[in-house]
Amino acid sequence: MRKFIFLALGILSFSATAVRAQDPAAADLSVGYSYLREGLSNGINANGGSVALTGYANRWLGITGDFGAYHASPFGISANTYTYLVGPRFAYRKSSRVTPFAQVLLGGAHLTASAGGGSGSANGFAFSGGGGIELGISQHLAFRPQVDYIGIRSNGSTGNSVRASASIVYRFGSR
Repeated sequence: MRKFIFLALGILSFSATAVRAQDPAAADLSVGYSYLREGLSNGINANGGSVALTGYANRWLGITGDFGAYHASPFGISANTYTYLVGPRFAYRKSSRVTPFAQVLLGGAHLTASAGGGSGSANGFAFSGGGGIELGISQHLAFRPQVDYIGIRSNGSTGNSVRASASIVYRFGSR
């Protein structure tokens, strides 16, 4: 009888561990390369990176903080764009292998430019909408391609940009 009780407890603890291993992560951190097309049709190409941290309230809703830094040098002008955004992420986290998501972020941007010894900067309101897909590599790692529209409102006009990113995601905790 004792053996049966120990066997039953062992099976129950193993199955609870297996179920917990299938739970989605409570949060994730991504770091990656980003290409930013500023100004769309007559714009400039900027290269840089982005870092995002997302904490999930449940299986489908998370809050994301995103920071990006991009640099371009068109026509001898050194131009930098920094974005800092936060907002909800909606994810379909049914599988750890493939997780599509969409997000809407709001925040700010800081723009700098310098050429020939002169420089200037501006701050503005930034907003973003986009999405991507996480492709699971292991339980804690994923690859995330992503595309976002980023609008920057500064000095009475709105600059339209598109960002394409490729990131490595570290998933931690469990929900």
